[in-house]
Amino acid sequence: MAHSPTPTRPPSRKGLFLLYILLAVLVTAWSLGWFYIRHRATTEMDAWLAREAADGRNWTCADRSITGYPFRIELRCASLAFDRSDSRFTLGPVTAVVQVYQPRQGILEVGGPFHVEQGDLTADATWTSLEGSFHGASDGFVRASLVANDAKGSVRGAGADPIDFDTGHLEFHARPTPGRFASEGAVDTSLRVNRIRLPLADAALGNVDPADLALDATVNRATALGTGTVARELEDWRAAGGSLDLALLSLAKGDRRLQAKGRLDLDAQHRPQGQLDLRAAGVEALVGQVMGQRFGAEKGALIGSLVGQLMGRRTPPSAEAGVAASADDALKPLPPLRLGDGRVTLGPFPIPGVQLPPLY
Repeated sequence: MAHSPTPTRPPSRKGLFLLYILLAVLVTAWSLGWFYIRHRATTEMDAWLAREAADGRNWTCADRSITGYPFRIELRCASLAFDRSDSRFTLGPVTAVVQVYQPRQGILEVGGPFHVEQGDLTADATWTSLEGSFHGASDGFVRASLVANDAKGSVRGAGADPIDFDTGHLEFHARPTPGRFASEGAVDTSLRVNRIRLPLADAALGNVDPADLALDATVNRATALGTGTVARELEDWRAAGGSLDLALLSLAKGDRRLQAKGRLDLDAQHRPQGQLDLRAAGVEALVGQVMGQRFGAEKGALIGSLVGQLMGRRTPPSAEAGVAASADDALKPLPPLRLGDGRVTLGPFPIPGVQLPPLY
């Protein structure tokens, strides 16, 4: 007798439903976590703004919003303004972004225009793009950077005429000096500015070519600097033994090139002081022109010629060793540039018309 087949039970779908349930729980937990982080960010920001206001520093973030769900925290201000007793500034739209899973790394985008006032000085600037980034650490920071393209503007109040400027590309980077940050508060900085145009300087130098600037320096006792007034922070930095070590200051403008290295700090009267060792190419005529303002055209030309002879006699070590010449090998040593007692001297010659006033 034939047996009827045993009916088979359909496969259970509990596993499939369980997967959807777990996914829903995960999404809900993540959403609750994101909104909690957003609430904490809002609360801490309000507390920070209150502390800043209590210290006389007032920040205004117009139309503030915090978005970025599900993976980011985005702070947006339609405009940003800052005001304190000695200065104030305004910016255009500002956006700060932090990834939820990397809370110590942030990206900043800033729109123009920029307007700043400090004492008798005022400045305005615009740019096509300005971005910054910050990598933090439990004991400070790892790196901070700023990049700007096509920045241009004007500074008024520093002299009879406004100082107009125009740049192609600007980069600034800072990091703690390895082995010296914890003990000495030292910070390494690097600045590169390409295609600088300063019409006021062009007229004085008789050279309308755009300039390129490079600066590598270490700021010693940088941790003494805070967010107080400029005068108070600079005095705290000076009192802490702050100084600036210039590893490289390079300026190239047409066929004229200048490099400097040395150390600068502030004297008891709050004026810059120190010494810079110079190397240059194509500046003999400029030296004669500058010195001629004090000693007369004939003596100025003689001094320029003397400087040129001194530069010609000092052969770079690489050339003496038979190393192939490079762009830097074309630079010849100049007499040192000394800053002290409010004066600037090039070797034994004081630079006419140059006085160093107190910075604060």
